[in-house]
Amino acid sequence: MPKEAVFTMKLEPELRDEFMAEAEALDRPASQVVRELMRDFVRRQREAREYDAFVHRKVETGRKEMRTGRGRSHDEVEADFSARRAELLRKAGEASA
Repeated sequence: MPKEAVFTMKLEPELRDEFMAEAEALDRPASQVVRELMRDFVRRQREAREYDAFVHRKVETGRKEMRTGRGRSHDEVEADFSARRAELLRKAGEASA
């Protein structure tokens, strides 16, 4: 990919010096390290937005199901799984006996 854009930024001289020393210790150009950091930042931001959208869709689906009477309350779900846990513990006790 051709590199045609220039990115200028202001930062503390100490940070620049430390960054340049670390890039040099890795035997890599500082610009390459910055590009990798930028790509990683862009990827993480996209993933965060995608996850937020996924959670939003799940919450909206749950709200819609509750409004239409197809959802279950927290107490109903907890009672169901409490019974399932008790059954699994009973089976585990029988298997170890």
